[in-house]
Amino acid sequence: AAVGVTVSSATQAVQTAATPKVNPIYRVESSKKQVAISFDAAWGNEETAQLLDILDTCGVKATFFLVGDWVDKFPDDVVTIAQKGHDIGNHSNTHPHMPQLAAEEATAEITSCNDKINALTGKSPTLFRPPYGDYDNMVVDSVKKLGMYCVQWDVDSLDWKDPSPEQMTKTVLDKVQDGSIVLMHNGAKNTPAALPSIIKGIQDKGFEIVLIKD
Repeated sequence: AAVGVTVSSATQAVQTAATPKVNPIYRVESSKKQVAISFDAAWGNEETAQLLDILDTCGVKATFFLVGDWVDKFPDDVVTIAQKGHDIGNHSNTHPHMPQLAAEEATAEITSCNDKINALTGKSPTLFRPPYGDYDNMVVDSVKKLGMYCVQWDVDSLDWKDPSPEQMTKTVLDKVQDGSIVLMHNGAKNTPAALPSIIKGIQDKGFEIVLIKD
């Protein structure tokens, strides 16, 4: 019996190893000099209005990934983001570690958030970003089955660590390349101070700033 268990476990391990990992989109393969800026909104909204004003002033559109719980708390901000022409993505309903859920629960997390956003804006998101950047094949497959795209990032501003605006700008500008997706957060305290220089720096490098879905 012990041998049987060992063989079974080994077989399972081999099968698991043989299953290719399905990756989300980290960077858009593009020959165009384009970069996308994204914001995750999961907790507060203290900086949201200021960020939207800066984006307006700079004539730039961004993608906001919203958690369903955030949508419940700040519906007016959701409507404003959409009205200003920014794209809204799905960041789950309650911000769980998605791989720890059953497939049905993962799907419910995504569809619940989509429904909340659709009720306010008349549009359902086509992009999903897993909380904590945490995903596995089940998560990516669940997103695909809903006709959506799983999106990560290849340039992390690290704004959640509260670096200085200068440090944050350098971090982003050192890493951006064709098709990059930049990660920022609407609740990080120094992001508004850094955003104008990040936008100018990206543009000075010859990149057009576009929505992820463009």
